[in-house]
Amino acid sequence: MSGRIRIICIGNRLAPCDSAGPAVYDRLREADLPRGVELFDGGLGGLDLLPLVEGADRVIFVDAVDAPGRPGVDLLDVQEVAAQATGGFGHQAGLPFLLRALPLASDAAPPAMEIVGVAGPLAPDTLDRAAALCLERAREGRP
Repeated sequence: MSGRIRIICIGNRLAPCDSAGPAVYDRLREADLPRGVELFDGGLGGLDLLPLVEGADRVIFVDAVDAPGRPGVDLLDVQEVAAQATGGFGHQAGLPFLLRALPLASDAAPPAMEIVGVAGPLAPDTLDRAAALCLERAREGRP
């Protein structure tokens, strides 16, 4: 294992309800990343993120989630998010569609994956918690 860990922050900076990923990216860009950790602004990615996932040992995605009444930061179940793929190519297809397609896209096994979901208002302390969770998970995932 080469220890390549990638944090991929996804979302739309121009849409407040979908800007958690880019906002966490901005915080992590200023952080001291552990050796072997690469940071990417995945934008609205979807399948376009495939090259960023390939060749990684571990991928941590950061994305906004719709959790009315439950603001905060949580680790999401990758299989549950993948099950949300509907087959369309709209916003809902982004990360869920990528997760569902990954096993079909290569002969190699997909990397270990985690999703940091950010719900509710993007208060500074919420974004700080999301960035800290990404760094914690990246450090735990190092060989």
